[in-house]
Formats: sequence, structure tokens, C-alpha cells
Amino acid sequence: MRICVFGAGAIGGLLAVKLAASGEEVTVIARGAHLAAIRERGLTLVEEGREEVARVRATDRAAESGPHDVVVLAMKAHQVAPVVRDVNALVGPGTVIVTAQNGIPWWYFAKHGGEHEGKRLESVDPGGVIAATLDVARVVGSIIYPAAELEAPGVIRHVEGNRVTLGELDGAETERVRALAEVLRRAGFKARVTPDLRSELWVKLWGNCTFNPISALTQATLAEITGFPRTRELAAAMMREAQAVGEKLGARFGIPLEKRIAGAASVGAHKTSMLQDVEAGRPTELEALLGAVVELGRITGTPTPNLDAVYALAGLLERTRGPGGRVALERRP
Repeated sequence: MRICVFGAGAIGGLLAVKLAASGEEVTVIARGAHLAAIRERGLTLVEEGREEVARVRATDRAAESGPHDVVVLAMKAHQVAPVVRDVNALVGPGTVIVTAQNGIPWWYFAKHGGEHEGKRLESVDPGGVIAATLDVARVVGSIIYPAAELEAPGVIRHVEGNRVTLGELDGAETERVRALAEVLRRAGFKARVTPDLRSELWVKLWGNCTFNPISALTQATLAEITGFPRTRELAAAMMREAQAVGEKLGARFGIPLEKRIAGAASVGAHKTSMLQDVEAGRPTELEALLGAVVELGRITGTPTPNLDAVYALAGLLERTRGPGGRVALERRP
């Protein structure tokens, strides 16, 4: 299968190496020093003390690559809109587009049913650029659970996890989604197909919309946030509000809130992706992880005072970071 991973950062790089190692024909779209390193030395995955190097085709010009069977959009949510026209250069008659972003996706109300069918979320698709450019009929949604880090140009470190969930937007179990799951299983992932992707999306988002912005604001790890009573309770209050929003939209939360918090605590001294972005001077996924939940609260008439407050603070942080976008706080030993 010809697979293009558009955005070969931490998660995209992890997927690319494992897919290539299992025999798939993989192209990655990357840029800058990362692209140069992949071309020179291959894409390296560091995992459990071992290194695996995949020789994949690497380019920063999607138009050079031609149509693929599958295009995985592995970039951050805010990076999708600027590249959607490039994505279409990779699309042929039967191409499937797999979205792998954290948070509420741009397609959330596509094939959703009910009163909000087809509604566009300004927070994740400003101006409707994505929906107007990508054919939603090609889209298969995914939830990617592994944690990984871009350790150096061309080098990905797999921290933990191997679960991936796939789903058609209307919940159907199609041949194409079954085939995608099988490809991922051959690559070593624990892949499953769900008829209710949005509910599982909310359960993951439950933690991301709370721990990520709190972590970015405090520079604290998951262990520190959950271990400090005040931030643990703030996270719980935010999660209760998010659950109310999700349930109004038909999502089901299959685990108790405290169990979800305990799961975050068990990860330990891990920096969330948003904190990693702040420290590296990169834009964060604030809108997909939290702004969209706040917007959905407005759409459903659900009060979200704690989510609103943290969203305001994190939004100001995004605007006022210093040169290079970094925040430098001296932490005591």
C-alpha cells in the first residue's frame, strides 16, 4: 500500500517508521532540518533502548509525490488549513484521508446527524478553508494514543503506547476502514475499529482539554498537576463541564471521571504536548483541545466557566510569549 504521512513529527514519524518496517511503501512530507536529516540518514525510531532506521521517501513538495492509497494527516490541528491544497495533490480516485489530530476535528458535525449536521466550527476550521478543500467523503477519523517526542532532526523517541482507533464518520464498518486497521496491526499497533468514534474522541479529549492547558500555564507535569489538590480539583471541574458538553452532543463516557484522572496520574512525570510546544516556542493546539470545547458549549447552551477561564489564560499566554514564542521560568530543584 502506498502511504503518505503528511507531517513526520513525533507521531507522524512513529507511524512512518513502523509502517515502512512492515513493508508498506511510505512517503513523508517534512521540512527544514528534519527533512534534511531524513534524506541523509533515514528516519530513526528510538524505542526501548533500540534504534530502528527506516529509509523512506522524503520531500517537502507534495505535488512531486503523486497519488497515494492513504494520506495520513499527522500534523498538529492548526497546521492543517495551510496545507490542504497540497494534500489534494496526493489524492487519486480511491485515496483515503486519515485525520490524526488531537482534539475536536474540523469534520466533527459531518455525518453527525441531528440539528447540528454540517455545522462548521470556527475554532478548528477558521473561514471553512478545510471543509471547502478536502472531500469529507474520503475521511476516516482516528485516535492515536502513543506518546512520542521529536528528539532531534530525523530522530523520534517512542515514549509509550501502541493503541490506535479508527472509525468512519457515520459509524459504518466499511472495507476501507477494516483494511486500514489491518495495515496498522501488521505495523505493530493495537488497532481497532469503532462505530462510535466521537465518544472515544471525547474520552481522550477529556484529559487533553484540561491537563494540556494547565500544564502549559504552570510548566508542570501530569504527576505534579494530579498530585497537587487544587490543580487536581480544577482539572476535575473542567472535565465535568466538558462531559456535560459532550453528552449533549450524544457522546458516551464509558469510564468514571476519577479513573480518567488516575490514568493521567499513572503516566507520571510526563510533559504534555502543549507544554512541549510552549517550551520549544511552537504554536499550541489550544483551539482544537480547548477552544472547540468552549465553542461547543456555546452551541449547546452549556455553561463552561472553568473551561472559559483557563482558555482565556492560555490564550493570553499564546499571544504574549517572548521572542521565539518561548516561556522561560526558572524551576527550583
